[in-house]
Amino acid sequence: MDKIYSGIMGLVVGDALGVPVEFRQRDSYKVSDMTGYGTYGQPPGSWSDDSSMTLATAESIARLGRIEPADIMQNFARWYLAAEFTPYGEVFDVGGTTRAAILRYQNGVAIDHCGGTDFRDNGNGALMRILPVALVPHSGADVQRVAGLTHNHSISNAACGIYVEVAEILLAGADKAAVWQKIKGEACYLPAELGRLAELENLPRAQIKSSGYVVDTLEAALWCWLHMDNYRDCVLAAVNLGEDTDTTAAVAGGLAGIYYGCGGEKGVPEEWIGQIARREWIAELCAALAAVE
Repeated sequence: MDKIYSGIMGLVVGDALGVPVEFRQRDSYKVSDMTGYGTYGQPPGSWSDDSSMTLATAESIARLGRIEPADIMQNFARWYLAAEFTPYGEVFDVGGTTRAAILRYQNGVAIDHCGGTDFRDNGNGALMRILPVALVPHSGADVQRVAGLTHNHSISNAACGIYVEVAEILLAGADKAAVWQKIKGEACYLPAELGRLAELENLPRAQIKSSGYVVDTLEAALWCWLHMDNYRDCVLAAVNLGEDTDTTAAVAGGLAGIYYGCGGEKGVPEEWIGQIARREWIAELCAALAAVE
């Protein structure tokens, strides 16, 4: 339960930190604490589509006791069309590929054919919500089917697969050295676009991109986690990269939450958790997810 809660809450807090400055240019601002308003006019502790879709995925798995892509997709439709799984009953940030996939589903397209398959569909909308799959028993096929509900290109699928593998070994108690070896070992089997993952340890901040492209997001999130030694510094580094601030921080925050836990000197700060919208419901959802066998 502790690592599941810490991972999910780490993702949500990272998301909320990034929401007020999404799309802003790197080094044109400096975030050092939880703030609000900004890009979407939301109060402090508000989370975006990253967390909504993550929590929608977690709710389906917890309720059914298994991974069922069709039910997860129905939750996505409930989020987008009825504002469920949102902090305040409002949907205020939706990616184009995600929107198109949900509308295909609503129009009767089979779930295995809803996700975008074009190269331009390699946004980070699957990566940002895939963490719950790593937190319960799953197969590689589960990862691909859940990711492919909205983004069904091989690059996005590979990025989600790597992220889930990293989360898995962190859940098992691995340290950063083991994660780094895993990333380097997997790099040669990945699409060429993900080849830079093997070099992350030595890349300077100036070479880390933070756009909505799934490759940029995965690289940036892993770079922040590898180079920082506590949750706070990890997610603030992600937010201050600019551009897709909420998603980069959410993806990094999920891993940092698992690794550092909540509270204490290195974990997710309790004062940030205390500002998160619907935090009691999120905690209940994590407890239900932890019961899935």
